Amino acid sequence: MPNRAKKQKFRSALQDAWQHKRGVMLVYIFLRLSVILVLVAQLFNRNFENVFLCVLVLFLFSMPTMLERRLSIELPDTLEIIILLFIYAAEIMGEIGAYYIKHPYWDTVLHTLNGFLCAAIGFSLLDLLNRQKKVTFQLSPLYLAVVAFCFSMTVGVVWEFFECAMDQLFFLDMQKDIIVHQIGSVKLDPTGGNTPVHLRDIVDVIVVQGDGTQTALGLGGYLDIGLLDTMMDLFVNFVGALVFSIIGFFYVRSRGKSRFAKRFIPIVPDAKTASDYDAEDAKASDASAGTDEKK
Repeated sequence: MPNRAKKQKFRSALQDAWQHKRGVMLVYIFLRLSVILVLVAQLFNRNFENVFLCVLVLFLFSMPTMLERRLSIELPDTLEIIILLFIYAAEIMGEIGAYYIKHPYWDTVLHTLNGFLCAAIGFSLLDLLNRQKKVTFQLSPLYLAVVAFCFSMTVGVVWEFFECAMDQLFFLDMQKDIIVHQIGSVKLDPTGGNTPVHLRDIVDVIVVQGDGTQTALGLGGYLDIGLLDTMMDLFVNFVGALVFSIIGFFYVRSRGKSRFAKRFIPIVPDAKTASDYDAEDAKASDASAGTDEKK
């Protein structure tokens, strides 16, 4: 009986999702089938690292639904579709398809989108509380926007910490190297002082290993090991976070009337907001006043 009840509940949930979120379901099914095909191909190629990535993606695809159930919220269709596409673009296309290498701006676009989405998530966490009258504090639109921005930047910084740790421990090169043609460093000061020496028009770098082996890298310049990539990632994260923080500010200021912002902000189904309570209080007050007049 319990198994039958679970199956019936699962079918009911699928039917409800198909009726109310058909676009999300179609995208979800298409992406999931695509990942399964990639997984099978990687199994035949015996590339088990990519197989693990595919399994991870399949798990991440279920996260939006899990969050909706655990937190009793409803994600807008636009936000949910973007999250699914972001996961697919980052792991399947970026890592397995090597789009990070083939298309230099792929990583930049994803980090910009990440800043936007994280700001939306941070904004939503406080906005859901801020709209409940039973919560003992009310936050201004500016405060919500600042918190959303800071939340997004914090997530971006923590992710860069993770990339740096993976590069140092496992040499994964998650912080992609960039070729530069000029550098300035105090390490090159022949006096050992604090004067930076500027090298221009660098066309190659020769690496000397411990056994005396010398290797010309042949990259056409100096190899920057992740610093500029990290700064670019944080900058575009800043841009994405700033854009949504501005959108969120006007969303709260207009009392939730912005149609565009609603596409990215989760809601609590059947939950009364502060404005709902105010409307009820106003009706009760009018009814009380009418009774007093009759008396």
